[in-house]
Amino acid sequence: MITRGEMPLVRRVCVLAWAGAAVSWELSTPGRLVPSLATCAAFLLLATGCALHIRRGLLGELRRSQEIAGAAQRALLRPLPGRIGGLTAAAAQLSASRGAAVGGDLYEAVPTAYGIRVVIGDVRGHGLPALGAAAAVLGAFREGAYDEPSLAGVLRRMERALGRHVRDRAESEPAAAEEFVTVLLLQIAGDGTLLALNCGHPRPYLLRSAPVPEHCAARSRGAVPDPAPRTPAGLNSSARPAFEGRVQAAPGSTQVLPLAGGETLPPLGVVPVPADVWPHDCGELRPGETLFLYTDGAEDARDRAGRFFDLAGVLAEEAAATPTRLVAGVHAALLRHTGGRLTDDIALLVLRDDRS
Repeated sequence: MITRGEMPLVRRVCVLAWAGAAVSWELSTPGRLVPSLATCAAFLLLATGCALHIRRGLLGELRRSQEIAGAAQRALLRPLPGRIGGLTAAAAQLSASRGAAVGGDLYEAVPTAYGIRVVIGDVRGHGLPALGAAAAVLGAFREGAYDEPSLAGVLRRMERALGRHVRDRAESEPAAAEEFVTVLLLQIAGDGTLLALNCGHPRPYLLRSAPVPEHCAARSRGAVPDPAPRTPAGLNSSARPAFEGRVQAAPGSTQVLPLAGGETLPPLGVVPVPADVWPHDCGELRPGETLFLYTDGAEDARDRAGRFFDLAGVLAEEAAATPTRLVAGVHAALLRHTGGRLTDDIALLVLRDDRS
């Protein structure tokens, strides 16, 4: 049985075979050479016209398929608005499947009455086969984020949606019964307070300015700084003042810190979510600070020598960039590191607090 994907090749072979048979028959028939060559040229022109017509039709089908696939992909993983409730947002998705714009990774950020709610997740597996689970979890988040007063309620809705999807698929694909999703849920209140529920997902990075030492702060206010501490006579010159070593980074530089968090739950679909689960307080997102969320494909990406991608190092280099440029810089660095050969889907999401 010939499948739809094999039809273009079958058509091309039929046209070439017909043209070859016609030319061979004409040349083998007794007669003058010039009329035979003219007839061969006519057959070849006719075959070329047929081939071009078929090619034009195939290109049209390809364009229509790409438009349909693009619309479906945008509906599943729609572009984030540039501003969400005082936060500047940017995101990107890198699929391990060639020609696909989405895969098994998912993200979303929505403004609600409870604050800005954010999800990022990673379905077991990658590429197009993982789209079904990603769509089920993402659809449940988009509905529950507005209705549920607590993050725990949103998480349970996502768990139920994934369970229904797995049961439906398991009837025809037994391997789908083992499908699970790592998920990170965040809630950013109006005052910057961060609440999180983490189900087996990598912790995001918090990019904030390094604290300024006290003597630098005094100088910036116009006050006369304290003189440099001297080693009193009779003490070892290796003794250090008590305030030294408090600041790890240079004043004005950016710290790249894993976001603080409590207990990490198992991924959705592995075990039921506990009945008494509560979100953890993760501090706050202050004006000017940036959250960088990602899926594990970013830190697990390797080069030809097997070295892992230094995500924290790249973030430190690109920290001063806008969210859009930060995502683009990490994206480009990942492709350089892997040589364009991704083995897993990658999602990147940046949120910067631009509230005064």
